[in-house]
Parts: sequence; C-alpha cells; structure tokens
Amino acid sequence: MTQRPAPRHLLALAQLSNSVGDGAYYTTSALYFTQVVGLSPARVGLGLTVGWAAGSLAGVPLGRLADRRGARGTAVLLALGTALAVASFTVVRGFLPFVLVACGYAAAQSGLAAARQALLAVLVSAGERTGLLARLQSTLNAGLAVGAGLGGLALHSGTRGAYLAVFLLDAVSFLVCAGLLSALPAAAPGAGAVPGVEPDVVPGRRPAGLGVLRDRPYARVALLNTVLLLRLPLLSLVLPLWITTRTAAPAWLVSGLFVLNTAAVTLFQVRAARGVDGVAPATRAVRRAGWVMLAACAVFALSAGGGTAWAVGLLVLGAVLQVVAEMGQSAGSWQLSFELAPPDRVGEYQGFFGTGVTVARTVGPLVLTSLLVEWGTPGWLLLGAVTLGASYAMGPAARRAQDGQVCLRRPRAARSRAT
Repeated sequence: MTQRPAPRHLLALAQLSNSVGDGAYYTTSALYFTQVVGLSPARVGLGLTVGWAAGSLAGVPLGRLADRRGARGTAVLLALGTALAVASFTVVRGFLPFVLVACGYAAAQSGLAAARQALLAVLVSAGERTGLLARLQSTLNAGLAVGAGLGGLALHSGTRGAYLAVFLLDAVSFLVCAGLLSALPAAAPGAGAVPGVEPDVVPGRRPAGLGVLRDRPYARVALLNTVLLLRLPLLSLVLPLWITTRTAAPAWLVSGLFVLNTAAVTLFQVRAARGVDGVAPATRAVRRAGWVMLAACAVFALSAGGGTAWAVGLLVLGAVLQVVAEMGQSAGSWQLSFELAPPDRVGEYQGFFGTGVTVARTVGPLVLTSLLVEWGTPGWLLLGAVTLGASYAMGPAARRAQDGQVCLRRPRAARSRAT
C-alpha cells in the first residue's frame, strides 16, 4: 500500500508550485499590461492599488470562511479562483476589466494565504509551525528565483506569445497547487478549537460581532507588524532608485542584491527561526531585528558618500544586514500571529494579520520613495528609528494580547469563579 506524503511535504510542494508561477508573473506583468494590453503605467499602478486594497478587505471574511467551512476546501477553491483570475488577464483589453480582474486576483490571493495558514494550524502541532513556515519561506524564495528566470526569458523574447505563456504558466501553477492541497487530510471546521473552552467576551478581547476587528490587543500587534513590513518595497523599488540616483554603484548591482536576498532567505531562514517557539522568544527576535535594521539603514545612508568601490561595499553590507533583519522579524511575526490567535479562528485572524503585507506594499512605495530617495540620509535614519521603536513596542503589545488570550481560553465556569 502506497504511503501518503506527509502534510508538510504537500504544503511545501504546493508552495513551490505557485511560487514558480508567481516569480514569472511578477517579473513580466508590468510590461505585459503596458506593452501588450496597452494600459498606461499610471493606470496599471492605479488598478493594482485598487485590486490589492480589495484583497486586504477580503482576507478576513475569507479566512473566517476557512474556519467555518473547512480550511482545505476553502484553500482549494481559492487556488482555483487565483488560476482563473490569472488566466482572465490574458483576455483583458481595457482598464475597467483590468481593475475587476485585479480585484478578483488579489482577493483570491489574500484569502488563499489565510486559508493555507488555517490549514497548517490544524495539520501541524503548535511547536512545529514556525519551523515549517521558515521552510515554506525558503521554498517560496527558491520558487520565485526559478520563476524570475523563466520570466527573464519571456522579457528577452519580448513577444506577445512569450508573455501569454508566462500567464498561462502561472495559472497552471495554481491548478497544481489546488491539486496538492486537495490531497491533504481533511480538517473539520473549527478543528483548532480547544475542547471544553467556550469563546466568550473578555475585557479587551471581544470575539463576537466584528470578531478580530474588535480584538484590540491583537490588532495592535498586527499594526506594529505592518510598520515593520514597510521594508518590503526596499529591494524591488527603493534600492534601485537609490543606487541609480544617489550612489556611484553600477546599475547591475540591483540584480545582485536581489539574488543575495533570495539566496540568503532560501539558505538561512530555517536557521533564523530556530528557538522561536513562544511569545517571549518571538518578541526578542523582533527586537534584535529592529537593531539590525537600524544598522542596515545607517549603512545604506553612508553609501551615497563615496566612489564606486565604497558604494558597492556598503550596499552589499547593508543588504546583508537587511536580510538578517528580515529573517528575524519574519520568524518572530509568524510565531506571534499564531500564538496570539484563538485556536478555532486561525483563518480569520491570519486573514487580518496578512493585510499588513498588502498595506505595506500599497503604502510603502509612496512613503519610502519620499522618505529615502528624496530626503536621503535623514530619511534612512528616521526609517531605522521607527523600525526600532515598533520592534520594542511589540513586546508589551504581545504580552497584553497573550494575557487576554489565556483568559479567553479558560472555561466559562473557571472565569465565573474568578470573578
């Protein structure tokens, strides 16, 4: 009798599949929408901003759906929805259809991320989650690198057929992802609930009604994490502009720093997550990441003040510090996002926590280009100081959320006796 693959292996294969497609899509999509569809860059930017805004709003209800109807089935449906949205881009010919498809794509992606986290929560023990998420992140980066290479071939060709092939590859990658997720063990709705515990109204942590949106301690942790995620546009947008306008470094260094970041996360993210197995270790990891990020910002700022060798050396050093901070902050935030969520509502809470990525990618480009590229050294130092402040504020916020969650998990009778 053939043994079924372990859930962690299926989750990793699903991650690898759709990340290869996404890597090719991210590399080519902007030029496809402008050169093939015929949209102006401003309209592409506006349409994607509207789409990701819609996606951020969809994350919580779709995560709640995963909790109530089953994480596996919801994840499979959303993977299929993502494949349909990507395929729909190939027939878009105007701005309004583009915006509608972008909204569908972003909503499906946001919901899929929340549903997969809920699925992971019920299939993997609490002590193994952060380590597995680190492995999945390494897999993600490896897949993105492969996909970016395939996208580069399409860019080199520059033909409509090559661009369409990339979009169809991405759609197929999500079909494969859906098939792999469907092979995972089924988990009953609410499988993460603790037996004998009745979710109830707790001061400061009120799950009824709007749910996670009214859970103020968890919302504060998610908000601080969003501040820390403002670093996301650094590699793809800010550093290319900084290198070409403010330093003497060659433009090809942009590609080199991207490869460095991707390779480092692929090779070392699992090691960076070791020992991050509770709220206290997670907040310490976030604090350390804050100091390292402050150092990275200072080094990047100094890169504008010398010749080519000086600039290249400092930019490489800054990129190393930045990826170390990224891996530490990621490990800490993964642990906090699970540890501080009610066990029976992981999908809903992950949907809310995941909006930080969307907000950072939407707001970050405008904030960071103004702060860093236009303001220069003071802007880098301010970004480092804000990051450090948010990393230190995470400790008290996480402890407050943990205290409320411990109270929330106590049986009703015990809480009544306590009061």
